[in-house]
Amino acid sequence: MVRYVLYESSVGYGLFQVSGVDQVEINSPKFQQSITKFEKFSTVCSLKAFYNFPTPEIALENQNDIAEGILNHHLQEFLEQNLSSSDSVAVADTALYNSMEKAVNFKVQKDNFFQEITRSIRNHFPKFIKAYLHDAVVDVDEGYVFKSQRGLAHSYSRAKVKFNVNKSDNMIIQSISTLDHLDKDINTFAMRVREWYSWHFPELIKIANDNILYSRLVRFIGNREHLTEKSLAGVHKIVEDEDKARLIIRAANTSSGYEISEYDLKLIQKFAERVVKLAELRTHLSAYLKTKMLVVAPNLYTLIGETVGARLITKAGSLTNLAKYPSSTVQILGAEKALFRALKNRSNTPKYGLIYHSSYIGRAKAKDKGRISRYIANKCSIASRIDCFSDVATTKYGECLALQVEERLKFLEEGGPTPEKNIDVMQRVLETLKDAGVERAPRMDSEKTPKKSNSKKDMSMDVEESPKHKKDKKDKKDKKGKKDKKGKKRQKG
Repeated sequence: MVRYVLYESSVGYGLFQVSGVDQVEINSPKFQQSITKFEKFSTVCSLKAFYNFPTPEIALENQNDIAEGILNHHLQEFLEQNLSSSDSVAVADTALYNSMEKAVNFKVQKDNFFQEITRSIRNHFPKFIKAYLHDAVVDVDEGYVFKSQRGLAHSYSRAKVKFNVNKSDNMIIQSISTLDHLDKDINTFAMRVREWYSWHFPELIKIANDNILYSRLVRFIGNREHLTEKSLAGVHKIVEDEDKARLIIRAANTSSGYEISEYDLKLIQKFAERVVKLAELRTHLSAYLKTKMLVVAPNLYTLIGETVGARLITKAGSLTNLAKYPSSTVQILGAEKALFRALKNRSNTPKYGLIYHSSYIGRAKAKDKGRISRYIANKCSIASRIDCFSDVATTKYGECLALQVEERLKFLEEGGPTPEKNIDVMQRVLETLKDAGVERAPRMDSEKTPKKSNSKKDMSMDVEESPKHKKDKKDKKDKKGKKDKKGKKRQKG
């Protein structure tokens, strides 16, 4: 049996023949030091065959297959051409080793001995290639392998992080995170504007309760002494109420605030303008989030809204992770601290996490909030799986799931009719999409599939018991009855 080592590189596959060395010798310090030199290592390991990748596209294809543990047809043909059934080949990659072991007719090995050999091959591989391809058409120089590695690394990385327009859930994660930070910043800055400008015009706080409206008025008014009847049109344009605009002008004429210099007022106005700009940015970002949710997760958006849906995706890490979660995990997603605290103290676990902000739970009674949250989590799990794994983007599923939640709310409040089952709802949507020519409905063989019995009694009804089986059962009953009688006698004694 001849021993070979398979080495995968960016330029191609190399098949190295190993001879004249064993496990004991390779672990010795003297040999370890000697194989650092190419002249010494080439005496125990030689390059028998080499498959050079013709194009960068084929190199990238083979690299992707190796990363996923798939035996590529190029590699399989290369090995079958150069190996016989009596030969043995060692593979360093575990996933590739598992796939090769089932698909080839020669022996595949993987142990520490060949790991050391592979490490030395990697160190001297450019010299092996230069000697092997010296008379070939390929222009081989000292940086040939390095250039190939760099080019393949760029192509492989670019393919892994390739932007997918249809599944850009990362944009949703960044958008909702930015919105949360903007909300905190806008509230903090707006309160600072109120405290700062209230020294000059304290009456404006009671008239304009909204933070953004207050900041716009501060930016427009500036010095309250400049506010006259001529400014009524400008104030009315901001507040959109003529009575409130006149009230602001009268309050400015009779204000008891302090006098502030023009330089300080300009700083306050610039700060108020920045708050207004942040509010406008938040409005645009919120519209952008709705658009992305409608593209990436249309059913989840239709069911529970863009804000709660985006936060669920963010907490899970991606839409794919959210689709993999069971509904029990989706229900308490965002309440991890409360869950672990309850488990530690052996108290009641939380009933809801991020889905508490849904309007459905707010409409439910206090005693029904836990039930409806569990129901909503189930629908969110279904919607996320449809959005993640469906090829056709549609909101029909989300609309039907939302209708189911509405029916459930009525059922809990008024005791109305029982909501439809999920399979009936999904079947109706599939038929609707099929009629519209959007999606082909798969065949539902639920009626032909025999029902599985959970009880041992039902499972044994279809099987005729043999006389021996009946006798064994009778003996077991008699033994059990004798044991029970002995136990009763001991209790009496």
